[in-house]
Amino acid sequence: MENNFTDRTAQDRALIEECLARVFAAEARHADLQEAMEYSLLAGGKRIRPILTLETCRLCGGDPEAALPFACGVEMVHTYSLIHDDLPAMDNDGLRRGRPTNHIVYGEATAILAGDALLTAAFEQLTRAHLPAERIVEAVGCLSRAAGSAGMVGGQALDMAGEGKTLGREELELLQRLKTGALISSAAELGCIAAGGTPEQRARVRDYAQALGQAFQVRDDMLDVISSQSELGKPVGSDRVNEKSTYVTALGLEGCAALVEELTRRAARAVDGFAQPEFHIWLAKSLAQRTK
Repeated sequence: MENNFTDRTAQDRALIEECLARVFAAEARHADLQEAMEYSLLAGGKRIRPILTLETCRLCGGDPEAALPFACGVEMVHTYSLIHDDLPAMDNDGLRRGRPTNHIVYGEATAILAGDALLTAAFEQLTRAHLPAERIVEAVGCLSRAAGSAGMVGGQALDMAGEGKTLGREELELLQRLKTGALISSAAELGCIAAGGTPEQRARVRDYAQALGQAFQVRDDMLDVISSQSELGKPVGSDRVNEKSTYVTALGLEGCAALVEELTRRAARAVDGFAQPEFHIWLAKSLAQRTK
C-alpha cells in the first residue's frame, strides 16, 4: 500500500511540476524578474500543499486534474512566502532547498518583486480552473484569507514580534496556526471546493489539515535541532540564532514527539468518515516521521 501511495505522490508531483513550468513560459520577460520567480518556484521541494489539494479533491469525489490550477496557486503563494521569509529583514537565510536563496542570487529588490509577482499571479492561476464560477470565487476567498493578515502574514508578524521573547504554548500555537497552518488548511479546503464538496466534508477536511499543519510545524522545529544542513537543504539552528520560541523550547524533544503522535491520530480521525481516507492517513504518518 505504501508503495502505491508513494507512486501516487510522484504522479501528483509530476503534474504539478509540469503545470508550474508552464505558468510564465509565454510571458514577456522584464529584466530578470521572471527568471527570479522561476528560480524559486521551480526549485523542487516536497510540494506537500499542492499534493494535498489534488488528493483532497479526489477524497471528496472530484477529478484531481480539475483542481490543478488551485494546487499551483497554493504553491505560488507558498513560494512567495519563502522568498520573503529569507530576506535580511526577516530570517536572513542564505540557503533554501540546497542552493542560495533568491535575494543572494538576484538581490533584495528583485527578490521582493519576485515574491510580490508570485502572490498576485497565484490568484490569476485560480481563475484558470475549468470549474463553475462560484467555486472559483469561493477558492479566491479561501486562499486570500489564508495568505493575508488573518493567516500567513499575520503569523509572520507575530513571529517577528516574538524574537527574543519567551512565548507560552498558547501564543506559539496561535503564531504557527497562522504562519504555517493557515496555508496548509487552505490547500486542503481548495481541493474540497474544487470537488464541489459539502459543508460537512469541508469541515472534516479543515480539521484534518489543521492537525496536519500543526504536526508538520512541530516536526519542523524538531528537525531544526536534530537534523543537518545537508539533510534539510537549509541552515539548521536558525531558530536558536534568531532567538525564536519554538515547540522544542516549550515542550522539549520528547514532548514534541508525543504531540506529533497525538496530532497525527487526530488527523486520521478527522478523515475516517470518508469512503477512501487511506492516502490522507498515510500522508499524515509519513510527514510525522520525515527526516527532512
